[in-house]
Amino acid sequence: MTDPAELNRQFAIPNLVSFDAGKGGLTRIVIKSPAAEAEIYLHGAHVTRFDPKDQPPLLFLSALSHFEAGKAIRGGIPICFPWFGAKAGDSKAPAHGFARLTEWSVDSTTKTSAGATVVLNLTSTDKTKVLWPADFSAKYIVTIGEELTLSLAVTSTGNAPAKFEEALHTYLNVGDIDAISIAGLQDTIYLDKVNSGALTPQEDELIRFAGETDRLYLNTQSTCTVHDPVLGRQIRIAKSGSNATVIWNPWIDKAKAMADFGDDEWPGMVCVETCNAADNAVALAPGATHTMTAAISTSY
Repeated sequence: MTDPAELNRQFAIPNLVSFDAGKGGLTRIVIKSPAAEAEIYLHGAHVTRFDPKDQPPLLFLSALSHFEAGKAIRGGIPICFPWFGAKAGDSKAPAHGFARLTEWSVDSTTKTSAGATVVLNLTSTDKTKVLWPADFSAKYIVTIGEELTLSLAVTSTGNAPAKFEEALHTYLNVGDIDAISIAGLQDTIYLDKVNSGALTPQEDELIRFAGETDRLYLNTQSTCTVHDPVLGRQIRIAKSGSNATVIWNPWIDKAKAMADFGDDEWPGMVCVETCNAADNAVALAPGATHTMTAAISTSY
């Protein structure tokens, strides 16, 4: 585990970016800017907090989340890579890949006009190649300011093509799942994982919630907007380099089945995930780079 004191010597920015031991002793980056405060764990390059000034938290984080090596953090923004969900043909492989279970390295920290940018990296090793044989280098650029911007850039560094899935598995904090709606996905097709993966058209303009929801929307680059009348705000998720979107809420029974998720937490969150998965998986030629970006902002 990387020493926070050494990281402070190399990368701290006075009154803006610092490093410390967070929950479970995991190394954490703390950003305090005039526009927002945020926390990023090196474990999984995991953004666990983004609080715009004078607003409710943007991100949901379960009170029961694990903070320990080898386990994923429940909430915030996990990185799913290089596969999404269960790995095809390998039931023992970790769900959603190894990126969210691995400590990333710090490349740089930079002051911006409204906050800071942090660049983290992950590269292939003998350990990752046991699970996925590709040679790769991944950079994760997180900018904290009036909005939260996240870019995952993956480069194929080997001599063979690399095919992968990826997702910024964003857990949003909402006032009440019964009251919210999501716009931006009308006239698309989704894989309904609650209904055995059935291909289903999204005919309604707004997505509303009345039970467990787990949908992978295919072939869409659209911006999504979460309308939250309880908190009196809208959350806008714009994206690029992404051809799929996941909408997820576990509802009652699934929440009770997860040990790291409170039984009564599901009404206060929804996942709107910027991703490339299933039919929209990424195929990279040797030496090529693919960048997927999400920009998340709020309005009242």
